[in-house]
Amino acid sequence: MVKVKVCGITNLKDAIEAVKAGADYLGFVLYPKSPRYIKPEKVGEIVGNLPKKVPTVAVVVNGSPEKLIELFDLGFDYIQLHGDEGPEILNYLPPSQVIKAFRVKDSLSEELLKPWEGVFAFLLDTYKRGVYGGTGETFNWEVAKGLPQKGYKIFLSGGLNPENVEEAISSVRPYAVDVSSGVELTKGKKDLKKLKEFILRAKGVRVDNS
Repeated sequence: MVKVKVCGITNLKDAIEAVKAGADYLGFVLYPKSPRYIKPEKVGEIVGNLPKKVPTVAVVVNGSPEKLIELFDLGFDYIQLHGDEGPEILNYLPPSQVIKAFRVKDSLSEELLKPWEGVFAFLLDTYKRGVYGGTGETFNWEVAKGLPQKGYKIFLSGGLNPENVEEAISSVRPYAVDVSSGVELTKGKKDLKKLKEFILRAKGVRVDNS
């Protein structure tokens, strides 16, 4: 069964409903320029009031190693590097707790992934100039086909919503799907009906990558 990461959480209600609906990961955007930005200390308040423990992901853009290490001290389970970071940053972070995002244009060379081998997973998102995530736009899923079968743990992101998530999963067969804008009422506030529908549909698709 495909995992689901609900990203762009900014408030306790949305976090609770995501967990109750079956979210496997909660993503919090710590990039101040994002409309879904949340202060790290507020994340602690939210996580402390959840009905059960769900792994948390800090989404960062071009942060310094010192700042990133501090996020683990604050209790985050994973760090999602969503900027232009190079693999040398793995000298400072535990790779098994890193999700490296790649913003996909028309193609994706496997050679870009190889220096990052050892990270927990790769997240594939849609490239849009000057925008780091939350574009609401899909990319050509053909680019990602075959990567899971080669052993890459893939979080598929970019423009996913309740209407297209089943097709996306069937096409790419990822480890997980990542949703943010596709289940929102407004930026930073989830549409709880869409959120539940998304998770239900995603979990209903059978995936076999053997």
